[in-house]
Amino acid sequence: MQPITIALSGLGGYGQEYLNELLDARYAGRITLAGGIDPQPERCARLADLRARDVPIYTTLADFYHERSADLLIVSAPIHEHAPQTCLGLQHGSHVLCEKPLAATVQEADYMIAARDKACKTVAIGYQWSFDPAILSLKRDIMAGRFGRPKRLTTVALWPRTAAYYARNDWAGKQKTAGGAWVLDSPVNNAVAHYLHNMLFLLGERLDRSAAPLRIQAELYRANAIENYDTAALRVEVEGGTEILFYASHAVRERIGPVLRAEFERGTIHMDGLSNRLIAQTTDGAQINYGVPDNGVRAKLQAALDAIASGAPIPCGIEAARAHTVCVNGAQDCVDEIASFDGSLIRQIDGPDGRLTFVDGLETALQACAGAGRLPAEMGIAWARPGRSIDLRGYALFPGRPA
Repeated sequence: MQPITIALSGLGGYGQEYLNELLDARYAGRITLAGGIDPQPERCARLADLRARDVPIYTTLADFYHERSADLLIVSAPIHEHAPQTCLGLQHGSHVLCEKPLAATVQEADYMIAARDKACKTVAIGYQWSFDPAILSLKRDIMAGRFGRPKRLTTVALWPRTAAYYARNDWAGKQKTAGGAWVLDSPVNNAVAHYLHNMLFLLGERLDRSAAPLRIQAELYRANAIENYDTAALRVEVEGGTEILFYASHAVRERIGPVLRAEFERGTIHMDGLSNRLIAQTTDGAQINYGVPDNGVRAKLQAALDAIASGAPIPCGIEAARAHTVCVNGAQDCVDEIASFDGSLIRQIDGPDGRLTFVDGLETALQACAGAGRLPAEMGIAWARPGRSIDLRGYALFPGRPA
């Protein structure tokens, strides 16, 4: 069997995780790196390794396809490049593994579906938990009715991010790029996007689908000097009437989570954010340890390779990831503008990773909201501002309300 040829778009940042995997000896004879694509390849820590292997480097994906081809294109580029690069790869006959999130807008997601179907290729979206045996085993048990009807799923993911995080590129914390493309960068659409997607994915009626969001209510806040939000509280109603609650922030001092609690008629599933083990407790006294979901690139890369080699199904493709994008878009539509935290609550400290801006007591407040199953405004918190509720049925265009 001929080695599978692979092009990697994005050699810095998270793309280096893919590169470390692709350069591992386990893939010797199984893959060939056809090219690396990055407008600033000097940022890549393993550029010398690529050159030693005579891997050609291109500054644009179009330049790569002008000279070469690839069985698989891995897109680890910025959010606003996910849709155009995926579609370009499909047009040139490549299967695609695109990093999360799927895209900035739901209309881009639908363009990607059309391009995939026209090309008759596979597209995997890199929510690594959705490729992991622990999550897939739990999902199969949920689908089989082992825990009964789902009632409420709640996740808290509070991850501090310093000024360096927002200064690392020209689109971090932005709603649009300088060129006018939607990016909608936020904790919900980037760093902790996995955990909102995971709740939607676990409730999907098929292994390769997520539950369809029907309605969303969102509160969006910022403490950092950014365009978009760094803190969010969301309530999502999905098909079947199940409620999803998600609390995310970068404006916190201490890292907490992901902490997951999934309540069903006949059991509860927990992940504590420390051991990261998925533990189910059924009402008849049984305890099931599903293990720790993997946070690496190996499972999703292997799934993409298996799909090419044997036609194996992709657990998380465009349709499974689209539900998250609908929620991200709907959340933005829930508010007329991002609410800024009162300056009297904002603190700053300098550390080894740079200056951190955080809101005093925010971790405690958001955890209390999660425990009560409420959004901050419903708790009567002084800084809270309610967001409107948005119907997501048939949602296919962002923004979904007049600007």
